[in-house]
Amino acid sequence: MISPNLSPILYLSRHDVESISSTLDVPDILRNVFQLHADNQTVLADEAYLGWQNMQGESVRSLCLPGYLGGKINMAGVKIINGNQANPARGLLRASGLTVVIDPLTGLILCIMEAAYLSALRTAGVTALAADLLLAPEAQVLSIIGTGVLAEMHIRLLTARFPKFRQVILYDIDLSRAEALSATLRPILKAETRLDLAKSAEEAVRQADFLVTCTTTTTGYIFLEWMRPGVLISHVSLDDVLPEVVLGADRLYVDDWGLVKADTRRLLGRLYREGVITDMDTPLETLGKRVDGTLGDLVAGRKVGRMRPADMILFNPFGCALADVGLAAQVYQEAQKRCVGTSLPR
Repeated sequence: MISPNLSPILYLSRHDVESISSTLDVPDILRNVFQLHADNQTVLADEAYLGWQNMQGESVRSLCLPGYLGGKINMAGVKIINGNQANPARGLLRASGLTVVIDPLTGLILCIMEAAYLSALRTAGVTALAADLLLAPEAQVLSIIGTGVLAEMHIRLLTARFPKFRQVILYDIDLSRAEALSATLRPILKAETRLDLAKSAEEAVRQADFLVTCTTTTTGYIFLEWMRPGVLISHVSLDDVLPEVVLGADRLYVDDWGLVKADTRRLLGRLYREGVITDMDTPLETLGKRVDGTLGDLVAGRKVGRMRPADMILFNPFGCALADVGLAAQVYQEAQKRCVGTSLPR
């Protein structure tokens, strides 16, 4: 028999999550998350990946990402995020899912919230935190490749956080998508910020002081020779740059090295298996490109980020569940304070 003293589960809709998140300093929350991770006050389980072909021959996937954060956050959680790249043509979101917030003492579910918006916000927040730590001081041009939901989230967050950007450049293989995002952004950006559409990926990359890739490609197309001195690359979509960019970077950082090297599908995991890139603790004289550190190392001050203004830095965020759990925990706590959400009986 279930105890009548158990409190209900709180459900937060996408609208609830958006409303609460709009008041949060997301990069600051994530800074605390990665500090805890650097201090070994976290538990990060392996990602569970399920992929299949649906009846129309489309690739569908479901990811389950659990994690626990100690310290002042002290919360466990799981993100379940599903996706089908064909959904936008149906008028549906490409990604959908739920994030579950779990009481670390009892293991009881405290809250269930819409995950797709929060996941996109987390992704942009991690990029913003990396920019806090790695972006060249004189950076003025932000280039975004891929113009879906992630691109819009990045631009909204980055232009608000870094008002020094004087130009935003968009590129997408589907020009209509780039034009649609441009129309959405123009009323939001400052009048003095230029918003341009590039005619090619090369054009967007060659002008970038800060390059963010937000595509769904599994085939590299970005060449090392396209890079400007001092550029910071947030390789969000993980397969856009060619191996020569990884090898040619002056500094190489990841969000979590364990996740990256365990992966068998994406670029850095493949390069690790081939012996082309090596662990962070590998001696410098060893053959192979060495990963310089993690976001946690940078936050904790254990690694130096940008050494010289002209350094080309590649940041490769695989997607760490701890960031989702930390952000969801904060949203849940704010929802309780504001009495937001719907109570679900157990």
